[in-house]
Amino acid sequence: MRLRRARCPNSAPPYAVAPGPGVVDGDEIPYLAAALAKKKDNFANRLKLDPEIKCYMPGVPRATYMPYPFQIIQSQKNIAISYEFASAVRMVNMGAPTKAPTDSWMGWSNGHWEGDTLVIDVTSQVEDTWFDRAGDFHSDALHVVERYTPRSPDSLMYEATIEGLKVFSRPWKISMPLYRHLEKNAQLMEYKCPEFAEELLDGPLRKQPVK
Repeated sequence: MRLRRARCPNSAPPYAVAPGPGVVDGDEIPYLAAALAKKKDNFANRLKLDPEIKCYMPGVPRATYMPYPFQIIQSQKNIAISYEFASAVRMVNMGAPTKAPTDSWMGWSNGHWEGDTLVIDVTSQVEDTWFDRAGDFHSDALHVVERYTPRSPDSLMYEATIEGLKVFSRPWKISMPLYRHLEKNAQLMEYKCPEFAEELLDGPLRKQPVK
């Protein structure tokens, strides 16, 4: 239940996650009892169920801390966030808050500024996305409030407060620094995500096939 920031390189198998500190404040995600049982079932069946291994768009906040870059593009009116993984994109409405016409994989984002901090209120995400490779999940009642705060010319502090009464007993928060890519001509590349890549590569080597 200690949600971790993914640090493995893009070429690593989907479940080869390097060790690292947890990013959940207090270390534990406050699951309701029935939801905790489902989380454990998700973990046991992650080779078949994880949306990432199916190449689905990752949702919010997972898209932020996957080991793939993303780009924040600011116009005079709104903000766009473009992600390398699954070519996911979301528009952040910076005007008067609006409601989503329907639920979607990346949800509906309304933003505003609090000083130098960009605050984004995210609702209307489908319940099919996960938070990580460990099976941590949510319902269609997920509500995420993100905060992006500059801490240096090349880094941001990212915080997300997460709530959803169908799954969690109380709101909980994650936080981590985000770093700018400083390579020459840094840019998003096209990532062609092959579904079930690990199973395609290593599945035939199993002593017992996955049913």
